[in-house]
Amino acid sequence: MKKVVVLSAVAAAVMMAGAANAAEIYNKDGNKLDLYGKVDGLHYFSSNHSTDGDQSYIRMGIKGETQITDQLTGFGQWEYQVNANRPEDGD
Repeated sequence: MKKVVVLSAVAAAVMMAGAANAAEIYNKDGNKLDLYGKVDGLHYFSSNHSTDGDQSYIRMGIKGETQITDQLTGFGQWEYQVNANRPEDGD
């Protein structure tokens, strides 16, 4: 139940600002870190039971960049997606 409350709060906060959102959380000395996310509420109506129904998800991630030399920049990215189309105690 606690995960649902936290997930609902995060989803509401992201949806109030738009469907997709990003924020720069660190930028100093050639190092940069961005936090981003997306909430997508989808419902498909289809006669095919495998695609019919709720297909909602939440995607969040972190992007990083560092200046190694004047001509070389390093990049990194981590992303995670949570499908929100089932109850927490579902199989």
